[in-house]
Amino acid sequence: MSALIRTRRSLLFTSGLVAVVLAAAGPAHAKKGFGDTDGETQEADTGKDGTVSVTVGGVVFDRSKNGSGNSAGALTSTTSWTPPPCWYAPKYTPEQLQKSLEPTWEAGSTGYEWDAKQRDRYVNGHPYKDFNKDKTGEGYFWDSFVNEDFPPGWDSCDEPPFWVDQGDPPPADIPNAVTPEILAELAYAEVRVPSTKVTLAPAAQTKVNLPTWAWLNAADFKPVSVTASVPVIGIEATATAEPVALRIEPGTKDAVTYPASGVCEINNGRIGEPYAKGKADRTPPCGVKYLRSSGDGTYPLQATVTWEIEWTGTGGAGGDLPDGTFGATQDVVVQEIQAVNR
Repeated sequence: MSALIRTRRSLLFTSGLVAVVLAAAGPAHAKKGFGDTDGETQEADTGKDGTVSVTVGGVVFDRSKNGSGNSAGALTSTTSWTPPPCWYAPKYTPEQLQKSLEPTWEAGSTGYEWDAKQRDRYVNGHPYKDFNKDKTGEGYFWDSFVNEDFPPGWDSCDEPPFWVDQGDPPPADIPNAVTPEILAELAYAEVRVPSTKVTLAPAAQTKVNLPTWAWLNAADFKPVSVTASVPVIGIEATATAEPVALRIEPGTKDAVTYPASGVCEINNGRIGEPYAKGKADRTPPCGVKYLRSSGDGTYPLQATVTWEIEWTGTGGAGGDLPDGTFGATQDVVVQEIQAVNR
């Protein structure tokens, strides 16, 4: 493993320019929250309007339209796709790169051969001369950032810092260099959606062979979004998640679901239909009927919402990302109907 991968730095944005808090040379680590309910960030500022901007690995996240609450959680992709485990973003001005690398070379901790190659690359003109100081203000050196959860592929961003002129796209042959699409994928990882605990009727307990109605609070299940941007190069993308269906798994084979597939589609902005007086003889559009008592225990009813993800970005870019799911389990008590003999 190279010295670039073993070490880390932090990043701040100041007055639209990159200001680096220096440590040893190498990619910064940015812990994400994909597939987990917790995500850590390097810094966050909340404006008077409630907008939260979080800087992680050269990328600023606006979570002001995200799902919130203690029960909110991250989406799990319905495919094998996952957000980038590492990425490249602007990190240094010429002077900042010099201040970062020269102490490492002087310490000699990375070895003469590596230090010599670095000097040749950034000082001797192969391809950068004197850290590109003659282009100060015209671009930035980009470097890698690593998801601190270290998912598979975290070490694939092993390119040394490279220069990109302001206004130019990053080199096409460097995967995961931030573009609107990469920003959309990183925003996907930051999306949080509300808990999928469903409301049941009967609520406290249900009976064998009694249809149980199930629905979700329509106010909670509305589109949520996260915007990711790189202010110093003026690009951004927004990933928007919209609920489309609820899957109910009763927790036992001795049950039937409504509909039979167990998948309740969203209808007129809501999933399922609240039970109301006078509906006792109707079949619920979304629900479950248990055929056997849960005895002294309970059945673990699993409710999972599927969310469609769309993204839009700078320059009219946009498209779809894989659907995501988020689920929760709740215990259901099922009792036998008691007959009275006279």
